[in-house]
Amino acid sequence: MSYGRVVTPRTVLALSAAVLAFSAGTVAADATTGVGAAPAAAETTVSIPQVDVPYSRLKRVDSIELGAESLVFRRGDRTVADVSMRDARSTVSLLNRLLGTPSRTQTAVGDGGACFPSGTTYTWGGAVRVAALTAPAQAGNEVEIRVLKDVVRSRSGARVDLTGPGGVQVGDDVADELRDAPRSDKVSFGSGDEDGAWQLLLEAGWDPDSSDEQPSDEQSSDEQSSDDAHRTSDDRPRTGAPDDDATDSDDAAHDDESGTNGVSALTNGATVTVLGSPMPVHAQRSC
Repeated sequence: MSYGRVVTPRTVLALSAAVLAFSAGTVAADATTGVGAAPAAAETTVSIPQVDVPYSRLKRVDSIELGAESLVFRRGDRTVADVSMRDARSTVSLLNRLLGTPSRTQTAVGDGGACFPSGTTYTWGGAVRVAALTAPAQAGNEVEIRVLKDVVRSRSGARVDLTGPGGVQVGDDVADELRDAPRSDKVSFGSGDEDGAWQLLLEAGWDPDSSDEQPSDEQSSDEQSSDDAHRTSDDRPRTGAPDDDATDSDDAAHDDESGTNGVSALTNGATVTVLGSPMPVHAQRSC
């Protein structure tokens, strides 16, 4: 597909609803959804991390993969660190040490949209955005992460590739994946054809059965709750393209108001524009 496609007003509206800025005061070309968070004090501090990696190893990282529940730092095929999204301190600390000082934006309750708590967001090179939650979400995550580009530079200037599961990157064409995915793993924002905006689940995670807590209606589903306030009935998510073969299991998944959580790709047509986790598909409830 051509990367120079004309973005229709409907696609812009859909992506704007699904990909909001982390705070009302920071809206840029790379804006995306997330829930910022910070300690009660006005200035956010990051304590000693639970996961630590010597800088002699960390500086050799050449790729970061966003999984459903963790960030994986790699050098070639070797894993340097696998940091759970249940550990905000380690996530922010390792990114700081590898990528340098991020830009930060603080928000008050509701500044980032309905259901948004107060907090701080961190953005490295306009490419990686992390929101550290004041308290863990009900699913257990302490951070929400959005990947906005396919590459970022480390503090030393070295290239660090940014990927999702299976090596998917921002800018990739996922037409085949969209065509092959079951209805339960994708949502169309708009017409439901290949030129529309889509959300595609890449890897499921945050199984409610693996935690004492149930998935939160507000954690990471900011794109869903804000949609109700911004979309007309014609722009509401549709579950698949006209040629989809729905199954009973697909329909059952649609009936689950909590949807399926995990790491997802947002697209313009078939081109990936954002990778994010947690980012559930077919979550119908608002906060």
